[in-house]
Amino acid sequence: MRVAVLGGGISSEHEVSLRSAASVAAGLREAGHDTVEVTIARDGGWSAGGERVEFTPGGGLLGCDAVFPVLHGPGGEDGSVQGLLEVLDVPYAGSDVESSAICMDKLIFKDLLSRHEVPQVDYCRAGEPAWREMTAGFGQPVWVKPARLGSSVGISPASGEQELDRAVELARRHDPRVIVEASAPGKEVECSLLGNEDPVASPPGEIVTRASDWYDYEAKYAEGGMELRVPAEVGEAARERVRELARRVFTLCGCSGLARCDFFVDGEDVLVNELNTIPGFTETSVYGKLFEADGIAYPELCDRLVTLAIERYEKSRSYER
Repeated sequence: MRVAVLGGGISSEHEVSLRSAASVAAGLREAGHDTVEVTIARDGGWSAGGERVEFTPGGGLLGCDAVFPVLHGPGGEDGSVQGLLEVLDVPYAGSDVESSAICMDKLIFKDLLSRHEVPQVDYCRAGEPAWREMTAGFGQPVWVKPARLGSSVGISPASGEQELDRAVELARRHDPRVIVEASAPGKEVECSLLGNEDPVASPPGEIVTRASDWYDYEAKYAEGGMELRVPAEVGEAARERVRELARRVFTLCGCSGLARCDFFVDGEDVLVNELNTIPGFTETSVYGKLFEADGIAYPELCDRLVTLAIERYEKSRSYER
């Protein structure tokens, strides 16, 4: 097929997205597809081959059979680009508008998990009634985050009122919606997902940071900043619990195609942290490495995701409107 690969975007994760998109395009070509690499500039402009891309509602995108968005953060992972692709009437890899928006907003995501009694850390929204009293019960330190950003941008730990106020101020530079979370003991474990209604969960992998004390931006993207151990060095019961919860959360949020679910694991206690609908996607990123450990090579993974996009598109168009 002819597949458009979208990279770049308006968020602070622009450069990371470009690297992921280049890897996906190479993987798709290795799998036998033709690719059109589309770059979204920081100002939001779209281009392909140096030419500006124009849109016609219902007209598809550059004559492509499918689109593979490899965009991280606001403007790419939050449902906005997915909405545009719906208007263009073209199949695209990954989750739809609603699921993308739910998973991008940590507060909405955690509210949904809470309603379904999925285990997670305590949390509250900065500024909501009695939020300081709730935060005081979380222990020290707490973690303050922009609700709708990724790659650990704007995140900081806080102990005490002064640090908490500074951390909230920092987070609000990125997003008016700020979440405060309790610390979680144990190991950081991640699980990749592949599929539509009945997703496959990869072997869980353990994140070991090298460049810092926690899994911040540098640890994620700097050379040697982290080590991925597959399988995660946790008990068999905990590994199965991770996979079970990953599939459950993926389904609860209505996701499709791909996602990576992140956890805290302490002995046999497993807490869900978040779910990323467009995780980092270079050949060395966690998402692909976890499936590689399960025997799915990177080009095959890219190919399967395009096939899943076509399947979801055809199913959604089969309903009466």
